[in-house]
Amino acid sequence: MIYIYVLPSTMHFRPFNNITTSYNFLSLKNMAETIVSVITGKFLSKVMSLTSNEVPLGWGVKNDVQELAGTLTTIKAVLLDAEEKQTQNEKLRVWLEKLKEVCYDIEDVLDETEVNDLCKQVMNGQSISRKVRHFFSSSNPIAFRFRLGHKIKEINKKLAKIAAEKDDFNLTEKIYSNNILGWERETHSFVRASDVIGRDKDKEKVMKILLCPSDGHENVSVISIVGIGGLGKTTLAKLVYNHEKVSEYFKLKMWICVSDEFSLKRLLIDIINSAIGQKYNHMSMDQLQTILRYIIRDKRYLLVLDDVWNENYELWCDLRNLLMECVSGSKIIVTTRSDRVASIMGSTYKLKGLSLDQCLSVFIKYAFKEGQDKQHPNLIEIGEEIVKKCRGVPLAVRVLGSLLYSSTFEQDWINVRDTEIWKLDQKDNSILHALKISYNHLSPPLKQCFVFCSIFPKDNTFYNINLIKVWMAHGLLKAHNENEDLETIGMQYVKELM
Repeated sequence: MIYIYVLPSTMHFRPFNNITTSYNFLSLKNMAETIVSVITGKFLSKVMSLTSNEVPLGWGVKNDVQELAGTLTTIKAVLLDAEEKQTQNEKLRVWLEKLKEVCYDIEDVLDETEVNDLCKQVMNGQSISRKVRHFFSSSNPIAFRFRLGHKIKEINKKLAKIAAEKDDFNLTEKIYSNNILGWERETHSFVRASDVIGRDKDKEKVMKILLCPSDGHENVSVISIVGIGGLGKTTLAKLVYNHEKVSEYFKLKMWICVSDEFSLKRLLIDIINSAIGQKYNHMSMDQLQTILRYIIRDKRYLLVLDDVWNENYELWCDLRNLLMECVSGSKIIVTTRSDRVASIMGSTYKLKGLSLDQCLSVFIKYAFKEGQDKQHPNLIEIGEEIVKKCRGVPLAVRVLGSLLYSSTFEQDWINVRDTEIWKLDQKDNSILHALKISYNHLSPPLKQCFVFCSIFPKDNTFYNINLIKVWMAHGLLKAHNENEDLETIGMQYVKELM
């Protein structure tokens, strides 16, 4: 079982189980960001094959195809740079969209050529009826080459104009390299206290609140951990949730990811499942509330409601009323980005960013193998400048540290420090900057697979093999030779995205 977690502001993957939502497939033309380098590379290799002597296109057509291949090659050299810069340049994004449309015109021509070749194979290799033979022969080779030549000339005109426009954007040639990406670091479904830096005081304060008896008339009290995205709210909740003293104090512990949809019935099902390991999907609300109240009535419990966005006080009251009949001292931890949500649900614990020294410690932990940092003081200096741009957000620091893991090439570090992404005006969103930088360093095929996942709703649940098959069906998995198994490649993509 594989777990992928992506920030709620983009998407949020849960454990891969059975698919529970109907697909709303989008074509590659409708993706959130224009990624044309993969498409261009794929079509270029096919166009190059048409220039070989084995393909009978006629002299004039073959010259046009060679011109097409040459123009595509020139454009392809700057596409990685263009794709990285498109978020800051609307004209560049439009330019990429126009190029993508021409690429699909090329695909139509390539498809027509393949169909024509298939027809010839059928004609030459099988005994077929006169009607079928007449159908195939109605498109004679001379007429086909004439139509093909006309279409390629039109494509060449469009492509030449696009090639000329690229000089307006000061694009540089880039070749994708894996030297900056290291996949040795394993991920875990739990948080080890030794992996968390700078949250000891926060952990002690939250635990003190949890372990104190209720001082009011109600059996349950709520503490809301609030802060911007990537600050470590969920990490802090996990540190507390897994602590030995907390486990001894609370007879029952439950963890629920709430996310966007604050549906009372779904929450009851998830809480019951977390408590006893059974999911009552087909029961009525009345049956569910009876089961929940029975489960908690003789227990002091701790319930974590992670990633809450609901600002409707009435909905919260409906859930809270079902959680009150329990042993006094029960607690609910809420993690949220919204101050309003925190004020609605209970007392607020405002989580702050880490200090520069703490962030640098996190960065070094993720960017270097143990002890390696002492060998590269020049990289530490650049790393400190990168960390300052993260504004105390530990997830941003970890993302960029992991991105640079095992790379001791100074230019890689300078590129991350000086990227223009930092100039984007996104208040309190350094995590989005960091994730965008990390995304830009993915290979084009991985970018396509990642962006494709945005068609699924937030918190969608599915098997990894189903996702891989969807990628396969849309031609997103790239094999380097005929012997490579696409499902194996797909599993490698999933692991690399993790």
